[in-house]
Amino acid sequence: MAEPIGERRIRMPSTAIFCGIVLIFIGLAGYLYGVSIGSGSPTALIPSAFGVILAILGLVAQRNEGLRKHLMHGALVVAFLGLAATAGRLISKGSVGTTAADLSTLATALICLLFIILGIRSFMSARADRL
Repeated sequence: MAEPIGERRIRMPSTAIFCGIVLIFIGLAGYLYGVSIGSGSPTALIPSAFGVILAILGLVAQRNEGLRKHLMHGALVVAFLGLAATAGRLISKGSVGTTAADLSTLATALICLLFIILGIRSFMSARADRL
């Protein structure tokens, strides 16, 4: 069946890899910035940890069609945990400042939220196609 014009099918494994790479970059940039100003902390690498997991799940899902659905559900769980952790930190703080840590936390939350939204849309679309 041809896709309607203007609608693209979301390729979740590729999306997981892309979001994972962005999260890895956010974590590394935050850590390297902290090191450059003399206050580097390993906690700045937390977004990178979420990113590595997302990217690995995406890569394995691309290579294993039979596990794709399960791996992408797992990736959504990872993204949800990333969103919960970062949003919880932002909410407990009460406001978002302009520090590198705040910006990194906000960016991580937004990337995880975007991945969750795209994942839900993809799963809904796949379900509709089966009906």
